[in-house]
Amino acid sequence: MLVKSEYDIQFHLAMPTPMVAMLHLHPSLEPRVRAGNELKVEHIDNAGGRDTKTNVPVLEYQDVFGNRCTRFMTPEGAISLSGSNVVEMEGLADPINAYAQQAAVEDLPSEVLQYLLASRYCEVDKFGPIAQDLFGWMTPGWTKASAIRDWVHEKVVFNYKTARPTKTAMDVFTERVGVCRDYQHLAITMSRCQNIPARYVTGYLGDIRAPYSGAGDFSAWYEVFLDGRWMTMDARHNEPRIGRVLMAAGRDAADVAITTSFGNAILTNFYVDSYEVLEDGTTVPSLPGTVAQETVVGSVNRGSAGAVQGFAE
Repeated sequence: MLVKSEYDIQFHLAMPTPMVAMLHLHPSLEPRVRAGNELKVEHIDNAGGRDTKTNVPVLEYQDVFGNRCTRFMTPEGAISLSGSNVVEMEGLADPINAYAQQAAVEDLPSEVLQYLLASRYCEVDKFGPIAQDLFGWMTPGWTKASAIRDWVHEKVVFNYKTARPTKTAMDVFTERVGVCRDYQHLAITMSRCQNIPARYVTGYLGDIRAPYSGAGDFSAWYEVFLDGRWMTMDARHNEPRIGRVLMAAGRDAADVAITTSFGNAILTNFYVDSYEVLEDGTTVPSLPGTVAQETVVGSVNRGSAGAVQGFAE
């Protein structure tokens, strides 16, 4: 199966501003990339009523989590971040690993231990008694991990209007409402409290062989470390899905914002989509039906005063 993903994100900047973008596919997908996977950063000059685009120089690097990042200095005015990619996927739904075992903490690889600790949006230190009361009696491994996922799915109500960049797992637990990233943060926190390493993931999740849900977006899910490897979990879409395309993974959403501006950046255009295509490039339509759009966008706008702001959808 081939999955094509594309995006065009535009900002207006009042002054030259440093930015970091995390819009490439994850390096682990490189062997599967059939086309694209390049980020084009352009300055848009509207002088004379004509949109003249000039390439902005970029520098790539890998962050401490192994994600592919791009840094650049934007000129004043309008800029566009755009790109597309075609990836060969297996075409299988998320696997159900019913017998996956949970390792004792002392037996975990050292690099995995950080995914048991508290992070910006996942206050593990506040959830110990809560998680133990809800899940401590369950069989360790997939049974407990999937129970945490399903509990969050059932207890939290999706509402786009409740999105805010400062919302933590405790806020979600208290308010019982949120967007995709909020579901994942709460499930990650509960998992870590039960000594199940869990990490936050961002990527594409289109309506592939599923009912059409409207305009595309980026999405968030999470992974748990069982049987010595990372396994997909999704507290928002807790039914197996097809066509997840990995972009980045980290401790929580703070580590994998799609863009970070070190100054004020006003979002003026946002387009993204991910869909199945045939070998000749023909789009494979989604299944009939409508489902409310339930996805996530991550961005950090540090602002001229240095205050951290953002948006989530």
